Amino acid sequence: MSAAAPASLLDVCGLNCPLPLIKTKKALLSLPPNGVLTVLITDPDSVPDVRAFAQTSGYAVAVSGPEAAGVYRVVISRA
Repeated sequence: MSAAAPASLLDVCGLNCPLPLIKTKKALLSLPPNGVLTVLITDPDSVPDVRAFAQTSGYAVAVSGPEAAGVYRVVISRA
């Protein structure tokens, strides 16, 4: 039986571009192998930037939203 991947949550709601991207980059530096980072974002302009950065850095990315209160959920995992 395999262990669940370590999960982290980064809430950057209320922050505008480029702060969500900067904070996501910093959080990814400490993401353990097989880790999963969920980023909550309210700035819709930051979502494509975070997705593009993660994908070009070799991460798998799933985006959903906007959810309640305009929150986008970006789930980033090591490929």
